Amino acid sequence: MRLCIDYRELNKVTVKNRYPLPRIDDLFDQLKGATVFSKIDLRSGYHQLRIKDGDVLKTTFRSRYGHYAFIVMSFGLTNAPTVFMDLMNKVFREFLDTFVIVFIDDILISSKTEAEHKEHLRMVLQTLRDNKLYAKLSKCEFWLKQVYFLGHVVSMAGVFVDPAKIEAVTSWPRPSTVSEVHSFLGLAGYYRRFVENFSPIATPLTQLTKKGTPFVWSKACEDSFQNLKQKLVTAPILTVPDGLGSFVIYSDASKKGLGCVLMQQGNVVAYASRQLKSHEQNYPTHDLEFAAVVFALEIWRHYLYGENYKSSRIIRA
Repeated sequence: MRLCIDYRELNKVTVKNRYPLPRIDDLFDQLKGATVFSKIDLRSGYHQLRIKDGDVLKTTFRSRYGHYAFIVMSFGLTNAPTVFMDLMNKVFREFLDTFVIVFIDDILISSKTEAEHKEHLRMVLQTLRDNKLYAKLSKCEFWLKQVYFLGHVVSMAGVFVDPAKIEAVTSWPRPSTVSEVHSFLGLAGYYRRFVENFSPIATPLTQLTKKGTPFVWSKACEDSFQNLKQKLVTAPILTVPDGLGSFVIYSDASKKGLGCVLMQQGNVVAYASRQLKSHEQNYPTHDLEFAAVVFALEIWRHYLYGENYKSSRIIRA
């Protein structure tokens, strides 16, 4: 059981820690060539960090048994994720971008061979011991060929959507409020890189979330809702780029939006799309075509910068 206090008022007056959390896409890009995986989950991660003595009273909360305060970092504090992420990056600094991926209290060790993995595991476990960080054994998994991590499944073949998350989306009841539409789009949108033309498909639903728009569940909304579900069910396995370039971009421009796909050696790396901005609604077809190319170059510049690549454009009326 995790105790989470409503610290909204405290969070309002807390100076925010702007330490960046890693992008999920960037984390998975480090796994090319890995064949063996182990996953370590820290036990009550936040509680392994002490709060400064002078700040303990700020965490005070009231219950029917009296007043209490946390002496360790609590769930619900606005800076808890970033502070813990900072700690973990410092602890595993020498292993990051080589064989360790860290996202807050989740640790993934990946290796190309079993011999490598044995040594990698030894180093990670010793580092945890040296820093007095403790794992929850029941949530740890070792020597896997396929691992569930951050809502995805990772294997030598690539990255694909966790079937449990697909089930959550496909069994989602028809939204009846704007808040429920937001929740559905939030879950489905987490996997948008797996869905070709996600934004154009989701347009009827996103229109419902605009301020001042009356909530009317139209046929277009129902079609969008069901189409997104189906797209996630049939989502492809995305390949992990090998760092050798030879990328191909296919871009698609229409009055419904911009879409593109990044491929390497015939395999899909990622999909991306967005709706047209208000001023783009008036663009002629050839301008939309180039807008799609620019969009692709912007979002995938970290893959394409300094590399040779090909671009192919599809124009729809």
